[in-house]
Parts: sequence; C-alpha cells; structure tokens
Amino acid sequence: MSIQIADLANEFGLKPGHVVTVLDDLEIAHDHSSFEVADEDLELIREALREVPRDAPLRVRGPLTPREAAALLGVQAGEVQKTLVSKLRTMATLTTQLKPEVAEKLFELFGSRLEWKEASEPKPAAPKPRPAPKQPAVQKRPPVVTIMGHVDHGKTSLLDKIRKSNVVDTEHGGITQHIGAYQVELPEGKITFIDTPGHEAFTAMRARGAMVTDIAVLVVAADDSVMPQTREAISHAKNAKVPIIVAINKIDLPGVNPDRILTDLTQEGLVPEAFGGDTIVCKVSAHTGEGIANLLEMILLQAEMLQLTADPKGPLEAYVVEARRDKGRGPVATVLVKNGTLRKGQSLLIGTAYGRIRNMLDYRGRPIDEAGPSVPAEVMGLNEVPDAGQKVEVFEREADAREEAERRIEASKSPTHAGRGLTLKGLREKLNQGELKELNLIVRADVQGTVEAVCGQLERIKNDEVQVRIIHRGVGNVTRSDVDLADTATAICVGFNVSAESDARNQAKQRGVEIRTYRIIYELKEDIEKAIQGMLEPKFEEQRLGAVEIRMVFDLSRYGKVAGCYVTEGKVVRGCQVRVRRGSEVVYEGRVASLRHLKDDVREMTAGFECGIQFDGWTGFQEGDVIEAFERVQV
Repeated sequence: MSIQIADLANEFGLKPGHVVTVLDDLEIAHDHSSFEVADEDLELIREALREVPRDAPLRVRGPLTPREAAALLGVQAGEVQKTLVSKLRTMATLTTQLKPEVAEKLFELFGSRLEWKEASEPKPAAPKPRPAPKQPAVQKRPPVVTIMGHVDHGKTSLLDKIRKSNVVDTEHGGITQHIGAYQVELPEGKITFIDTPGHEAFTAMRARGAMVTDIAVLVVAADDSVMPQTREAISHAKNAKVPIIVAINKIDLPGVNPDRILTDLTQEGLVPEAFGGDTIVCKVSAHTGEGIANLLEMILLQAEMLQLTADPKGPLEAYVVEARRDKGRGPVATVLVKNGTLRKGQSLLIGTAYGRIRNMLDYRGRPIDEAGPSVPAEVMGLNEVPDAGQKVEVFEREADAREEAERRIEASKSPTHAGRGLTLKGLREKLNQGELKELNLIVRADVQGTVEAVCGQLERIKNDEVQVRIIHRGVGNVTRSDVDLADTATAICVGFNVSAESDARNQAKQRGVEIRTYRIIYELKEDIEKAIQGMLEPKFEEQRLGAVEIRMVFDLSRYGKVAGCYVTEGKVVRGCQVRVRRGSEVVYEGRVASLRHLKDDVREMTAGFECGIQFDGWTGFQEGDVIEAFERVQV
C-alpha cells in the first residue's frame, strides 16, 4: 500500500523528517513524500516511531534542496524559500542544492535540528512492495557482438554482407561515421551486432562499444597485418573482459597468405586454436561471402558457452550505444537493452538528459512499443543528446527524472566534483580501501625497442597487494585514444622519451586521468614502485606552457643572434625552460634568456603573436626548429 509520510508524522505528532529518518534506518525506499510498504512492515515502522522523541534531530542524507527541506519540516516550499531569502540572504530555486551550513541554520529557524548521515547514491524510483520470493523469468538472450579492427580492413563490408543491406555506400569515404546497432535473424537464433568505427577519430566511441558487448569480432585483413588500431581494439576488448573471435577478411584476394596473420596474432597475446590456444579464428571474405556462415556459427557457439541470460520482467539495464541530434526529430539515442524491457511512454534519465519516450523505432526504422534484452531501439523524447556509453534509468514520473537531472548538473559544478581517474599519489589510498588490486598502465615510447624495454622493467615489479598490468603499449606520443582507454580502465598513461598531444592533455585534465612522462627509465620504475609501497614523495613535474616555431634567424649587431618566432600554441614566458626539437631530435634544453615583441621587452607572448627569442648561452638554432616551453612545478 502507498503511505503519505506527512499523514504518518501527524499521527504520532512528529515532523515528516522523523519518519524519513526511521525509513532510512529500516532501508525502506521513499521519495520524501510517500512510500510503498506491505502491511506487516507498516507495523514495524509504527513501533519505531513510537520510540522517537519529538525533539529528536532529523538525520538525513545530504545534500538537500528547498523542496526536500520543506517536505522534511512539514511546511510549504514557498515558506522555506521566503525564509532563505529574508533571514539567510540565500537565493535558491526549489531544486538548488543548499550548502550544509545553510541547511542547518534553516532547520534551526523552523525549530528543528539537522544531522547528516553518510550520503548514498540516489534511488531512481520507489520500488513496489516486495512479493513472496519466486524464481525469476530468466531466459536466453541473443549475444551482443562488437565488430572491431583497423580502418579499411572491411568491418562494415563484413557486417553489410551478413545483414544483406548496403551501409558502406552511405558512409562518407567508406569509413563508418557512427556506432550502429543491428540484429541478424538466423535459423539457429538472433545475433545483435554493434558496428563500431575504425577511424582513429572515433576511438572513444569504440571504447564505449566494447563496454556493452558480449563477444568481440576482430577483423584483420589478409593482405595486411596487425596494425596500430588492431592493437588498440585488442586492448579495449581485453579490458572489457570479453572473448575475442578473429575474422581474417579479404581471403579472396590473389596472393594473400592468411596463415601469416596467425603468427602476428600470437605476438599480441591471441593464440589461435590451430596453435593450441583458445582464440577462434575464421577466414572470411566480405566480397564473396565465403566463411561467413562458419563465423556466425562460431559466434552462436561462443554464446552458448557464455550462457547468456536475461529477465525481460526484471529491472531495466540498458545503455546508450550512439546518440545524435536529428533534424526534425530532435535528440535521438540508440539504446541497447541488456536486461528488463524498455517501453514506450516510460520516463528516462540518462546522465543529465531526461524525458519521456514519445516514439521508439527498431533497427529497420519500424515503430515498436517495447524492446527486450539484446534488442537495440532508437528512442525519441529526450531534452538533450546524452553521451554514448551512459546507463539508462527509468523513473515513475518525468518530473522526478528532471529534478534528479538538475541535481546532477548542480553537483557537477561543485568544486569537490572530480573525475574517476587514477593518480600515483592516490594509489595507496585506494589500496588501503580495498578498491584496487591491479595497477593498469598504458605505455608509450619513442621506438618499439624502447617500448619492450620499459614494459619489461615494469612487469618485473612485484608486490603482495597489487599487480602491475600493462593494458596497452605503443610507439609515439600519448594520444586521446590512450586517455579514453585509461578512463574506462582506471589506468595511468606513462610516456618515455615522448610527450602528450594537446588534445590528450585537455581530455586527461577533464577526466582526471594522469599522464606521466619520463626520460630516465629508472625514475619511471622507481615512481611506480614507490607508489605501490605508499612512499611516493612530492616531486617536480613538467607542465607544458606552449609551442613556438622558429621561422627566421636574425644576426643583429646590437643584440647578437635572435630567433624570429611565431607562437603556435599556449604561451612562452621569459625565463621559462624550453626544449628545442629539430624533427624528432632534441638539440637544446635550457631557458629563454630574452623575449621581445617588436622593440619591447615582454614577460610573455601568447598563441598567434610573433616574437624574438634568445636562449641562455646557445645560438645553434635554425629555421623550422620547434620550441617546447614548459615549467617544472612541485606536485
């Protein structure tokens, strides 16, 4: 039955907040105004309320909004707002989160004391009364398969052949521009495919695609080999802990040797069954259709081994695979259901996007009223475009979803709001709390030999509490793709004799992912060891200021040799440390001795301006050299 909290409070001469405190102690879900309860549980609540003194403090989980405060105090929301403005000089809407000290003073003005309990995750909706336990209606569900691999190895062409439609011709340049979800119906059962982009620009979406998949199909071209994006796809799939089936494509081309790919796969940790391993390898041709039937059979066989089940009547578990703003239809989200059933008319909350499902379409564009486990559906009716990879929550009322979205937006503005990234300094704290048993690292270095040497040193680090695991390794600078993977895997990016790309640094700062670069291998190894042992001391770390290009060299009789420069990124500061690169070689490392703009000495110059630079005791610069400006700050 449904009980009004205010009615129950009046019955015992208490404030609604006292009832809320008792409900929280008994772990009974509520929405600050009502709750659902069975008859036998209601008597337990009444017994607990008889023991509550009228002057007992109101113990609630924070933070509070004016609307919630009014419900707890048993007064009108307008009266609370009036008190906030007139006596506490605080302007707040009904959904604004109040500062703890303001909330405490507010309750004192209404004759109550407020005490805080440990915060917990908000509950989307008050659950219905729990019936007698019974066996859930669990049934088999189709496997969700992600197609991954290097660009132009034929991923979309392979899927196109499987579902007998033509998607490649509609993609710009033949490269998939979005994540699409499709179902293929076979006599043996259904398979849900997620076609993830192969181009480097969409690595972030590919990482999210691996998060919702059951099986990853790795496409490798027979006329090529294992490429950088193939290795990234392997890292994403392994991080998601999903089995990998390798499809060697383009076997119809003359002169190809598919068996050569088997050896390359072994070097990446995927040992084919032909070599005594457990990785299923299928040879296929997206052009002729050869081997595709065998590939589908292997997918269904792997799904049988995984014993994939779901309860269509159970709680909803669904994720956004792709989202966009469609002209004429507004925000459109492709949602993949993993458990439960998504129905037209339900009120949804996805991150900070909310709304009621006005229309649902299947993968063929046909209207549907519901989508069950492993069924992809296009959903319309949200107020904004959600992020791919976010979880879908169902609320009883759209107003509740909107209020929770506003709460999250306010919380994200808080200075205490931080990303979930891992730092070496915070590693010991996570270990003490039992949150971490593996230290995931992404390693980048200047050449392949150095990559192997660095990884070899790191893998020798032994500790009883934590294991060092290298989830991805590669040659070149730290990229945004590395940051995306580090964010999903709670990892740290480590670079040796390389730097981080500008886009990667910006993304890492937003997500709280740590990027560390080194030039001495023993410093790198010692930092990881000390972090695990909880001995990491504050140190000076390099922070990039900007980049400058030398465009002309002047030899002035009064000033000597001067580099005529253009600031391409960030800024350069007089006296800052610099590193001059000629191609990939570092030819100078020192300081800026003089910085001039036209005839004036200046302290700093920002991007888009020209300047003259002289270095501290060095004049060997040339046109085309690139200056990296940085400073060392203590962290």
